[in-house]
Amino acid sequence: MSGYRVQNPATGEVVEAFETATDAQIEDAVAAADSAYGEWRGRSVQERAAVVRRVAELFEERKDELAGHIALEMGKSIAEAIDEVEFAASIIEYYGVHGPGLITDVEIPSTIPGKAYIEHRPIGVLLGVMPWNFPYYQVARFAAPNLLLGNTILLKHAEICPRSSLAIQTIMEEAGVPVGGYQNVFASHDQIAAMIADPRVQGVSLTGSERAGAIIGAQAGRHLKKAVLELGGIDPMIVLDADDVAAVAKKAWDFRVYNGGQVCNSNKRLIVMDDIHDEFVAELVRLAEGLVPGDQLDLAEGEFVPLSTRTAAETVDAQVQRAVAAGATLLAGGVLSDGPGAHYSPAVLVGVPRDSDSYREEIFGPVATVYRVSSDEEALALANDCDMGLGGSVFSTDEARAARIAAQLEAGMTHVNIIAAEAAELPFGGVKRSGFGREMGPIGIGEFANRRLSFVAG
Repeated sequence: MSGYRVQNPATGEVVEAFETATDAQIEDAVAAADSAYGEWRGRSVQERAAVVRRVAELFEERKDELAGHIALEMGKSIAEAIDEVEFAASIIEYYGVHGPGLITDVEIPSTIPGKAYIEHRPIGVLLGVMPWNFPYYQVARFAAPNLLLGNTILLKHAEICPRSSLAIQTIMEEAGVPVGGYQNVFASHDQIAAMIADPRVQGVSLTGSERAGAIIGAQAGRHLKKAVLELGGIDPMIVLDADDVAAVAKKAWDFRVYNGGQVCNSNKRLIVMDDIHDEFVAELVRLAEGLVPGDQLDLAEGEFVPLSTRTAAETVDAQVQRAVAAGATLLAGGVLSDGPGAHYSPAVLVGVPRDSDSYREEIFGPVATVYRVSSDEEALALANDCDMGLGGSVFSTDEARAARIAAQLEAGMTHVNIIAAEAAELPFGGVKRSGFGREMGPIGIGEFANRRLSFVAG
């Protein structure tokens, strides 16, 4: 099915449908964003920060309503949906509180008599193309720093997230962002291209698939527009040793199946030393067994959520079946539900041949894929044998040993004894085919800033 709609992934029922914008509506949106930019950038950074803080307050005040939207739209449990809203609110608040300090003018030494400064100034209208897996978090980390800077936002969200995307615009306007300063657009792919080409739009940020990133990156490059691309990941989690193998396996499992396994920086390759491999895998199997499909709006213990759509569930099932056909072994789970629902039981997969196509595929679903290694060197080689480089982690009771390996990971984010450290102040992004640019933190806020030289002779 095409078009913007709310479709319960547990049942396949289409609850509400929305019309894609007309070309005239897109033109009006771009014009309004450009007009609002003149006003918004003219306000003091303190005024903009106050509005951003109010956005965060409204997210907190309406978290139950907001969580209900995304649970219905893309299948997240209510508990995880509330977690996401709260995390999004914390990111927005961070920029409302700390953002002004991140963009203050910085004096730099100069050999020419006078004073040289680096300023952070806005650049204009920005287009965000955001995914469905974290409908609020993804928008927060793009919109909050850029609104604080003085940029204005056009936001094209995923087709299955229309209620949540409209709710964000409502909050932005109620908080005091000027009309046109933040707009949701139900745009088509052709209209996205047209907006990128429009001289009033100065940059584009995409979080999505590698395929989508290649298309958006090419369009941005053709028109000499700044782009930030946060694409997929097949992140390694290397387990060298553990005092409590089952406890580390539980951490691995909980993160791998979080949000139905639909997380860009999920630990999609579990690389485990030979001497603890069997115990580690046995614990994963124990955790996977006995789970049953549940209703994400009222999830009980021992139940699992649906994936975002039936198509997504079928894609994951086909990927696992291809891996098994290539020689892998499915030890638990991996059952696609009957009917129109999108349930796929969390799975444990071992023995994926390293010369198979499956070895290089990102599985965007709840599948724990485990690889056995026998040395630190083999673990590192396997971890880096990947076209993507979003994040990665290394676990060991010997922190120095783990840190030595983590330092050699080809990734944008590395971790020791934690799978993924995520907070508003920590930059997020990858290398290789995981994209380029950063979001959040002191690096992310500069991606769509005019970091301008200001020189005063003296």
